[in-house]
Amino acid sequence: MNDLEPPPPLSEPGRSAPRAKAADAAGWRRWLPGLRTLRGYELAWLRHDIVAGLVLTTMLVPVGIAYAQASGVPGIHGLYATIVALLAYAMFGPSRILVLGPDSSLAALILAVVLPLSGGDPQRAIALAGLMAIVSGTVCILAGVARLGFVTELLSKPIRYGYMNGIALTVLISQLPRLLGFSVEGDAPLATLKAIAVSVMEGKTHATTLMVGAGTLAVILLLKGRRRVPGILIAVVGATVAVGVLGLATREGVPVLGALPQGLPAFGIPWVTAADIGPVLIGGCAVALVSFADTSVLSRVYAARTRTHVDPNQEMVALGAANLAAGFFQGFAVSSSSSRTPVAEAAGARTQLTGVVGALAVALLLVAAPDLLKNLPTSALSAVVIASAIGLIEIADLRRIYRIQRWEFWLSIACTVGVVVLGAVEGIGLAIVIAVIEFLWDAWRPYSAVLGRADGVKGYHDITRYPDARLIPGLVLFRWDAPLFFANAELFRDRVGEAMASSPAPVRWLVVAAEPVTSVDVTSADMLAELVESLRDAGIQLCFAEMKDPVKDKLKRFGLFARLGEAAFFPTVGAAVSGYLKTHPVEWIDWEDEGR
Repeated sequence: MNDLEPPPPLSEPGRSAPRAKAADAAGWRRWLPGLRTLRGYELAWLRHDIVAGLVLTTMLVPVGIAYAQASGVPGIHGLYATIVALLAYAMFGPSRILVLGPDSSLAALILAVVLPLSGGDPQRAIALAGLMAIVSGTVCILAGVARLGFVTELLSKPIRYGYMNGIALTVLISQLPRLLGFSVEGDAPLATLKAIAVSVMEGKTHATTLMVGAGTLAVILLLKGRRRVPGILIAVVGATVAVGVLGLATREGVPVLGALPQGLPAFGIPWVTAADIGPVLIGGCAVALVSFADTSVLSRVYAARTRTHVDPNQEMVALGAANLAAGFFQGFAVSSSSSRTPVAEAAGARTQLTGVVGALAVALLLVAAPDLLKNLPTSALSAVVIASAIGLIEIADLRRIYRIQRWEFWLSIACTVGVVVLGAVEGIGLAIVIAVIEFLWDAWRPYSAVLGRADGVKGYHDITRYPDARLIPGLVLFRWDAPLFFANAELFRDRVGEAMASSPAPVRWLVVAAEPVTSVDVTSADMLAELVESLRDAGIQLCFAEMKDPVKDKLKRFGLFARLGEAAFFPTVGAAVSGYLKTHPVEWIDWEDEGR
């Protein structure tokens, strides 16, 4: 069975015990796509996966260390997170090619929680970051099992751009001190930026450290567009060799990584104080939302390239499993990588065995050669993170949004400013609030129109778009372009009143063109009941046209359908007009009857 086949059905009544047991096992296997891939693995793929895994390792090491430091934890824990995340995703991940690991988009979120709570204690920082990963993993698994993979779609594209641009600026600002060769005090991005400016003016910049870091950044950016050239590897190896050969660490005082601890990550439960629980829970949930948003987008992109289907709910479970593993094995929160995944693809990866090979190669490095990276300059690691942060910044599409929908552009800018001013965790809260407000605003103040008959055009149309459209005497055709719910119920009533008040003839029928109305709640139903009575008192009949059956079912439960009567509901606006003309003879000649 290959990984594209659906899992076998669960046991059914009447099956024999062995077959039922096998079916149950197959049911469990649907949560383990890695096993299905392994069962259908072709020997011809092995060479490609091994080569791609070894190539991938050249990026996993420097990037993992760099993102660990950017997240406020020692660099070795970035490698721990890389190893266990790749192994977990190989088992649970539905995508054959996606690479998971520490990521720049999460660094600011983790740092925002770890930095103020750890007080500079590395062990506390590790525990805080680990527990955030566990919270994030638990949230993702629960959401995946509950089939809530759609939740990340609640953030519109401009808001996602704004949030990620804010994250990118936050990460970039946090890495500038290490690039310049000094340290500053400051938790918030603006405070950090102010402290950086003061330190630069006071002459604290370490010239040699800056030269090493700036040179590394320049090489990465120059080689970034070449898919088959490992720019990060070349830049980091070059910086490491230069520092080691020239003795810049001892002669010039260039800060370096130092020898890594020998050995593999060990299982442990991260313990924090009761006072830390609140920020960790909030930060972990924020990490879950951002990491899955990134992962789902990247997963869909590569699924389209490989012509496979990826279940977003299984993707959420896999991401959760990877984060749980990272949290319990001295790591921190992980996400998909938009920089390492293309490397695996370009190197010829066929399956997630590529990630397994990469994880084993990193583990071998920690066991056999922990001193290999002792001369790696920290400013070079900062350059790696800054280059990734620059890659997160979206400008071109925001310019397009500015041209076509200016208010959404300013929403995006507001979200960016919110992240930079308030912080990463608070910024994602602001992004969610803005997304909810954006959704409610569209439904709260929807478009509505009075419809008329335009000569030469089929159907009935908005009289503001067709000023020459004719109105049928005594009939108001009113269209409401949104669901009816508590926030817009009174506005609906007001707009209906305005439409009837503007009618040139006394109103006898009010027909609501209800095709855009996808739902009705209790508040709006009560409003409609009151409207029915007030219209009847005025000798006006309320009717609906093109109402969807699920909405009719709701009106039946609310008792409105029976109150109005089945005759008040028409399949089309044209049928409603015909019904009115049959019962109310008025002077009306349709353009179609004139032979035109």
